[in-house]
Amino acid sequence: MTWQINSTSSEQTEALGHKIGSRLRGGEVFELRSDLGGGKTTFVRGLASGAGSQDAAGSPSFTVSRLYKTDTLDIHHYDFYRLPEAGLMLDEISEVMADQQAVVLIEWAGAVENVLPDERVIMQIQATGENDRLLTIDLPDKYSYLRSEA
Repeated sequence: MTWQINSTSSEQTEALGHKIGSRLRGGEVFELRSDLGGGKTTFVRGLASGAGSQDAAGSPSFTVSRLYKTDTLDIHHYDFYRLPEAGLMLDEISEVMADQQAVVLIEWAGAVENVLPDERVIMQIQATGENDRLLTIDLPDKYSYLRSEA
């Protein structure tokens, strides 16, 4: 199922992430696609907050990964923009994706696409104006519980 949302502000994008985050069960894998500065981290900040994390979500561009903990889930946020090859990260991601108490969010997934499951949430964020974004979410049936009419 493909779901499209027009966001007119970073607050709206974060609110959508919050709604989806409140529905997480564990085991979900998200591939986040957009240009630099497109709003991926804004969405993740909302998702982590909605899932109950008190951790400050930020871009892992320089650290490659960040972890946001909740009472029941570990949210793993990866950014491979600066990593042309995943190397040892392939093993880590494979291990984390096997954990049903983990949620995995990946930006710039090209370096790890060969280990990503076919059934994953793919979110494309496209700038349509200075603050406007078109969010297109390809949601496999098994993740239909994440759907929110924002």
